Amino acid sequence: MTVSADRATVLPPRAGLGLKPEHYETILETRPDIGFFEVHAENYMGAGGPPHRYLEAVAALYPLSLHGVGLSIGAARDLDTEHLKRLRGLVDRYRPQSFSEHLAWSTHDTGFLNDLLPLPYTVETLSRVIAHVDEIQQWLGRQLLLENPSTYVLFSESTIDEVDFLTAIASRTGCGLLLDVNNVMVSAVNHRLDPVAYIDRFPVELVGEIHLAGYDETVDGVGDRLLIDAHGSEVRSDVVELYRHTLSRSGALPTLIEWDNDVPDFATLQAEAVRADAMLNEAALKRRASRAA
Repeated sequence: MTVSADRATVLPPRAGLGLKPEHYETILETRPDIGFFEVHAENYMGAGGPPHRYLEAVAALYPLSLHGVGLSIGAARDLDTEHLKRLRGLVDRYRPQSFSEHLAWSTHDTGFLNDLLPLPYTVETLSRVIAHVDEIQQWLGRQLLLENPSTYVLFSESTIDEVDFLTAIASRTGCGLLLDVNNVMVSAVNHRLDPVAYIDRFPVELVGEIHLAGYDETVDGVGDRLLIDAHGSEVRSDVVELYRHTLSRSGALPTLIEWDNDVPDFATLQAEAVRADAMLNEAALKRRASRAA
């Protein structure tokens, strides 16, 4: 199944923030200049209550992105029909400008694992993910953006490069891609790869949204540098530079600042958005100048 996004309903090419309960009142009282807000879909699958009242109020003022964490797209099992029904209800209720999920799995038998786990990139896995993405888009009646993972292990069984794997899924299903630049940095450092080379091969024409976040750093068992996709701090300087390089290829794209742990005050988050907006404006001006030359 091929599904195309309605270009009238895509997110604006600006910086957005994750909507946190700690900031509901501040946002509604001050109406800050933020491009969009994003929420984790699973946090709003209840029927009602304060979370929905606040989300309805914010969604009336700003574009909205839904970001799923529970579909387990890469799992070697059928998708959860009840989860899909709840997700469809949420999409129908809020009509978000974007919906995205992860290239990962988090279920086994009847249990749910508290993590987004990596996949072996094989022909068998590719066929399964394509079937699952098709099914999700059929359920939702709209395009899904699939996010590149942050990884800490590689599989000896893998026979397909990650960028080629993602590109093949998008080509076969019509889904878009969510390019998480922090995930690129985390995976590249952990596996001794070149993050710039990864970005240079990525099909940026398929990207509907970018994510930025802060990582934590430690060392592995042999003392080598190990990055953790922690979402608990400001965007690191090397990720900022990789983002700037990404924009030089892609032009301005909707960009979410992810800060899910140790959530700071709203002013701190807004400062991160302002920094990203400045780089988006710079990229847009360069793109216009290049076309006029």
